[in-house]
Amino acid sequence: MTGVLSSQQLKGLIADGRISAQPAIIPEQIQPASIDLRLGGVAYRVRASFLAGHGRPVADRLRDFEMHRIDLSDGAVLEKGCVYVVPLMESLDLPADITAVANAKSSTGRLDLLTRTITDSGEEFDRIAAGYSGPLYAEICPRSFSVLVRPGMRLNQIRFREGQAILDDTALRALHAETPLVDDAAVIDEGLGFSVDLKPTDTTLVGYRAKPHTGVIDLDLIGHYDPAEFWEEVHAAGDHIILDPGAFYILVSREAVHIPPAYAAEMAPYLAMVGEFRVHYAGFFDPGFGHSRAGGAGSRGVLEVRCHEAPFVLEHGQIVGRLVYEKMDQIPDQLYGAGIASNYQGQGLKLSKHFRATA
Repeated sequence: MTGVLSSQQLKGLIADGRISAQPAIIPEQIQPASIDLRLGGVAYRVRASFLAGHGRPVADRLRDFEMHRIDLSDGAVLEKGCVYVVPLMESLDLPADITAVANAKSSTGRLDLLTRTITDSGEEFDRIAAGYSGPLYAEICPRSFSVLVRPGMRLNQIRFREGQAILDDTALRALHAETPLVDDAAVIDEGLGFSVDLKPTDTTLVGYRAKPHTGVIDLDLIGHYDPAEFWEEVHAAGDHIILDPGAFYILVSREAVHIPPAYAAEMAPYLAMVGEFRVHYAGFFDPGFGHSRAGGAGSRGVLEVRCHEAPFVLEHGQIVGRLVYEKMDQIPDQLYGAGIASNYQGQGLKLSKHFRATA
């Protein structure tokens, strides 16, 4: 067994007690190559983000940094700019040959809701060592909008893998030759290059920028909010836009991306040297993303962009990230978009599912 574990294998880990939860995991949590994680009943407001560190449980660190506790039972607001730690309903008892990696779900990233997983003895965010046995926690920092959360909400997800399954550039080129991974020329250099679209054919609208002072977003409300109350439209000036320091943007990739059923992918930063910004907080692409029975039709990738210290000119076609492809150990019994209520199959420029569709 080598590769990312598929949905049917995840069910096996659950049945064996390697992944457990209180209350029990429900079928809706199981995705083609990951499991959604659920918030527990209490949030700890902490002074600062932290990692537990070798040999130390998160509970001890919470005693060091906790400011106050918030009961989530009836819903509670996590305020913009604050840091919270929420124990998750799920816990792990991993075999010695299985590692895990977590990431924010797509809708979480599109709200600029920084969500990372931490563990006892953890020395990295979102990376869980082989053989880990213990609880899981979500660190949540709303960056653009305050949000209303409740127990059971699913803000992040976790993947499991055995062995090294990442495709090197040679294998990635061979896969692209066999089944095109993008609808344009592939730029392959430590992964598949991902560029930004700032010259759409029938509009000047290229993205959205989060407004600085807005109301609260209830994460249970789908298709509810007027985008104009939370977002400013971004229109390209020719073939570029200027990113403002501290601002958060929703943009879209120039390429339509294809993830074949036997593979999964993760979004990674391109290079720190290309500019003062970060792209994509929610980095998992499931098997079947942009896939059709006739072959790779492709779906655009939404880019969650935060500019750092200096204004930056972002050009049309500039590479801003890369997709790292991995082999699945088995093809999942259900693919992304195939009857599992996937929100973003066939997408273009699109806000999170909480907002009403724009014209």
